[in-house]
Amino acid sequence: MRAHSIHHGTLHCFPAGLADDRQQTVHAEVSAVVYDGQRLILGSDKPIPGAERSSVFAVDIDDQGHPQEDTLAYYTQPLIRQAIKYEDFALTVDGRHVLATTGFDRIHSEDHSLNDYNHLLIWPLGDPDRVQVVDPDPRDGVEGSLELRQRLTAAIGMPYYKIEGLAAIPSDEGDGLLLFGVREQGQHFDDFNYVCRVVGAHYRINEQGQLVFLDEMREHYAFDPGRFEAVEHLCGLSSLEYDPYNHRLYLMTSFENEQGGIDSIGGYLWVINMADFERGRAPALVENEAGAPLVFTHKAEGLAVLDHERLFVAYDNDRELALGDHDPEREQKYACEAPWTLLQMIQ
Repeated sequence: MRAHSIHHGTLHCFPAGLADDRQQTVHAEVSAVVYDGQRLILGSDKPIPGAERSSVFAVDIDDQGHPQEDTLAYYTQPLIRQAIKYEDFALTVDGRHVLATTGFDRIHSEDHSLNDYNHLLIWPLGDPDRVQVVDPDPRDGVEGSLELRQRLTAAIGMPYYKIEGLAAIPSDEGDGLLLFGVREQGQHFDDFNYVCRVVGAHYRINEQGQLVFLDEMREHYAFDPGRFEAVEHLCGLSSLEYDPYNHRLYLMTSFENEQGGIDSIGGYLWVINMADFERGRAPALVENEAGAPLVFTHKAEGLAVLDHERLFVAYDNDRELALGDHDPEREQKYACEAPWTLLQMIQ
């Protein structure tokens, strides 16, 4: 499968020059995006300060798929503001609820000081005021999806891991199968390997709008990008996205490496039909129009399906401001801007 880059742009996510409590410049680090049929919902993996702001915000798109900055609105519900390090969003299979996951990459063994990094949230489409925590600790007053964390730890089998993908796919059991993409795993946050693993469990949405898991979390898929000759960078999974129009799953991988003393960031896009996914077959590396591997020149972390042929890609370049060939009219973006790309898929 090939992809054509229709348009590149940048989105102002908050006012230019915004600073945090330490007077450090805040950077737009968009790592999650989903399209709800009317608007894009985006999430940053870093806090966006201000009582009227949060790390989750929505923006309308026009007929061409371009974000309309004058429609940007933050989701300021307390639960949404509380969770830290959003990594991916998804819709439930029936399209009636939005799911948002954080990275689950840190926890304190003796207290609850890091619980905010361990959240899976759900809210009805278009109604974030009804947001709920999925699979919380049964003890009153303990915040976070701590029961879910135990499920993830058992399935991944490592003391350290980082979740960066989330997708709900159709299944004969319950209301669907909820998938979590694992990017990093190892013994410690400074002793890990980049991976592309997918673990998951079947779920049902009950009458109270709560997501309930129906079985144990287990591995459903894994592949090694390094086994593909065309892949020149060490990379890990950075997003999952189910395409209901074509019954397939997109997987995005990103890299942040140093080669020859020069930092290199970017990503690749992969696709697999659901039959091959269930059989554990390798995904196809998406190519550009010339038949070469499609290589993003920014760290691709957010992916949304707009319709049967268009995808929206959001980038998290951390604190890197260089735009490269993303915008021929300027060399750097503002810290408040998030680069994005609109892709058209070609069969």
